[in-house]
Amino acid sequence: MNIAELPGGQAFGDAAATGAVTYLAAIAPVALAAWIWMAWRRAERVREALADRVTVEVVPTSTFDPSEGEVGRWARQLGRVDQSAGNVPARGSAARLRYSAEDGKMHCFLEGPATAAAVLSMPGFAEVEVRAHRAQKDIQPVRFRQQSKEAK
Repeated sequence: MNIAELPGGQAFGDAAATGAVTYLAAIAPVALAAWIWMAWRRAERVREALADRVTVEVVPTSTFDPSEGEVGRWARQLGRVDQSAGNVPARGSAARLRYSAEDGKMHCFLEGPATAAAVLSMPGFAEVEVRAHRAQKDIQPVRFRQQSKEAK
């Protein structure tokens, strides 16, 4: 069996005879370079979006008991965060719920891209207060001073 007997094989044989294969071989590195550049640019946009995020604290009242309809509306509202993030890949435009406990109190934080700050700060439930934005840049890392040799 040769290539000419396969479906479409005659067209491939004709292309090889006319020198089109050399053009395809020349285009392949250009296409590979374009794909690498697009992947690098996408990763760069994700890094930029993850570096510029907004955090909003969500505080429910003591009588908070949402209905199914309220939960559905809030879920649709969180689904709009991705749309309002603009031209950011999904990894960088995701809304995240973070829970933490400080001094025996549980806190719920809603985090998302800065371009979606308006959607994040909208109240989703009737008995929930949305507190001011807290940028991730406000969180300072813990740094330990190096002890001098004299102190040891």
